[in-house]
Amino acid sequence: MTGDILVIDDEKNYLLILEAILQEEGYTVTALSDPEMALVYLEESEVDVVITDMKMPGLSGRDVLEHVRKHYPHIPVLIMTAYGSIDGAVEAMKCGAFDYITKPFANDELLLSVRKAMHLAQAAQENRLLRENLAERYGRHQIVGKSKAIREVLRMVERVAQTRSTVLITGESGTGKELIARAIHYSSQRKDAPFVSLNCMSLNPGVLESELFGHEKGSFTGAVARKKGRFELAHQGTLFLDEIGELSSDLQVKLLRVLQEKSFERVGGNEPIKVDIRLVAATNKDLRQAVAKGEFREDLFYRLNVVNIHLPPLRERREDIPLLVAHFLQKLAEENKTEIKSFTPEAMEYLTAYEWPGNVRQLENVVERCLVLSTSQNIDVDELPAEIRDEEAQFKSAVDFLPPKLNLAETLEKIEAALIKRALVRSNFVQVKAAEQLGISKSLLQYKLKKYHISLSP
Repeated sequence: MTGDILVIDDEKNYLLILEAILQEEGYTVTALSDPEMALVYLEESEVDVVITDMKMPGLSGRDVLEHVRKHYPHIPVLIMTAYGSIDGAVEAMKCGAFDYITKPFANDELLLSVRKAMHLAQAAQENRLLRENLAERYGRHQIVGKSKAIREVLRMVERVAQTRSTVLITGESGTGKELIARAIHYSSQRKDAPFVSLNCMSLNPGVLESELFGHEKGSFTGAVARKKGRFELAHQGTLFLDEIGELSSDLQVKLLRVLQEKSFERVGGNEPIKVDIRLVAATNKDLRQAVAKGEFREDLFYRLNVVNIHLPPLRERREDIPLLVAHFLQKLAEENKTEIKSFTPEAMEYLTAYEWPGNVRQLENVVERCLVLSTSQNIDVDELPAEIRDEEAQFKSAVDFLPPKLNLAETLEKIEAALIKRALVRSNFVQVKAAEQLGISKSLLQYKLKKYHISLSP
């Protein structure tokens, strides 16, 4: 095993011995007799483990420990002490020392303790790198889109991330609600703490209660050991509860109590456990309607709906579809270690026109399918799934989204206006080209523009 170790001891003989033993094991060792210089060294160098003597002139080992714990909490500290000062070493352990070694020490005992400390340090380093990668992957700057709707969502994420407020994310399935929850977490001051998620629809109420709050040993059949719940695991971080509208009435009451009191008991326990979490919930249901029907508690709804972020369906931000397609093509090519392919302009027209009932999740699946099955560098219309190529099915899908009760004349006018606007956008607001797309004359188009008060600017 390799790693960088800082050794601090005012006795030079011990420094030489420790340096020789540790270097023989493959460690890089810096040995310093002045603890003040050691603190300066820590500011300027990468260190995995600190080994310090307890009693030294000037700064003591306890002082070094407190400094490291405050400024470099990821670095394990081993305390060396004479046999007669073990009480002080035990006290140092209570203050956060990783281990203590008595002088004179056995080489095997020293190396075993150093190896354990190095494992801990490397695990902490891997964890930090993982969190940095997650922050890079899920930060708000990684959310793809330039539509007005997405820009507003990003503004909301930026504003709410710096607060402690509870957030309710609403939108259809597949719109990316968990991605937004992660963006909030990794843009906040809690980004170095856990992000814990749970889908409330995936478990029955009994199991879900245990998953949320944990349980004590013997609290029910199969509870062979104490288990921490998601609230405890998310302490000082963010807890994301997806499909919150599926909670049973009993669990709604218990969740409300946690939000009010910031504490809970494990299943089968009676000891209050306090937690500091930021709660982000999500649903594809209309919770206001569920409250009106008596299916969801009104007081819990208002506790959850402090800040609401609504994610629009993909069909309402079609200008983002080409950007999302390009993003997924690059991502999937990297994951599969293949060349980046592209869609022909005609195929992209079909992708942009499709209604996408499964939203962004469905779009990603379609892109992956086309990427895997296509034998050419440019994916054309005939390689798209049948449901996307079927214009009649697309039209039926669009009609299915309309409310069952509507005024036919008004609805037809709205559809006509929407088609004219789309043609203008696709033709860069060149009226002749827009009229050609719609199969009408330029004069008729101009008449329709006046009739529907449609602007000629982007």
